[in-house]
Amino acid sequence: MTNSIKGIAKTTLEIELEAIQSLSNFINDHFEKAVEAIHACKGRFIVSGIGKSSIIAQKIVATCNSTGTPSIFLHAAEAIHGDSGMITSDDIVLIISKSGESPEIKNLVQLVKQFGNILIGMVGNTDSYLAKEANWILNTTVQKEACRNNLAPTSSTTAQIVMGDLVAMCLMELNNFKAIDFAKFHPGGNLGKRLTLTVGQIANTNTKPSVKLNTSLKEVILTISKNRLGATSVINDSNNVEGIITDGDIRRMLEQHNTIQQLTAADIYHKSPITIGADALAVEALALMQEKDISQIIVADDNQYIGMIHMHDLMREGIL
Repeated sequence: MTNSIKGIAKTTLEIELEAIQSLSNFINDHFEKAVEAIHACKGRFIVSGIGKSSIIAQKIVATCNSTGTPSIFLHAAEAIHGDSGMITSDDIVLIISKSGESPEIKNLVQLVKQFGNILIGMVGNTDSYLAKEANWILNTTVQKEACRNNLAPTSSTTAQIVMGDLVAMCLMELNNFKAIDFAKFHPGGNLGKRLTLTVGQIANTNTKPSVKLNTSLKEVILTISKNRLGATSVINDSNNVEGIITDGDIRRMLEQHNTIQQLTAADIYHKSPITIGADALAVEALALMQEKDISQIIVADDNQYIGMIHMHDLMREGIL
């Protein structure tokens, strides 16, 4: 039974992969014109379907809304019972259907044509009513469903969802939609943090360990221990960053010196340490710390000391 289950799964995967790969044959002039029409649309992008295709339509709408293309879902069955009233003259309509021949789809096509809106058909039958009436066709024809009876929508819905992603990503690029724009629509959770949380916000929750060049070694050790960031900045009287001392520097110093009573911060500090601005994203700090193989980084603007963050801070915030 185990081998049979594995075999069924692998066969299903192969069939659906073939359906996805075949989509490259359908990235044609119709696809390009459809994307251009959606991008030029002054209204909303309305996506409709029925059955499994309606679920795909909702996913496409969600993806487009979060990547800069205002979109609305319209259920094909409800459209003929009043919901078609949501379609305005400036909107463009995408109807998704494998067959392109179901009664609800035909009725909705007639309504859209009567309204005079541009109609795009995402369809698996290019000889269908939907395909013939559409201004542009997104072809999602598949050779067969993954279902052994060739009935349950599997390969066809996979092709639809991938085609929707292709459209959404093209629109995202045409809209010059950036990470910071994405963050506006995803402010919550770790994703939002990765796109919005700044280094300064983290630093403001930490203590700000600092010593001067003439600070005694004992005081340096106490400063590092008390602030629990594994390091301290070295600053001058104008609050300019002069350097950094880490707990690793302390250990190496103890290995090299027999007497330490006369040592000061000036004897062991690192000059010109790596710093990052307060407005930088926390994810940028993570990349820099990983690149330089360091556990903490000084936060400074115009070399003015602001604070320090540790790799543990990024782990706590879910950035790492």
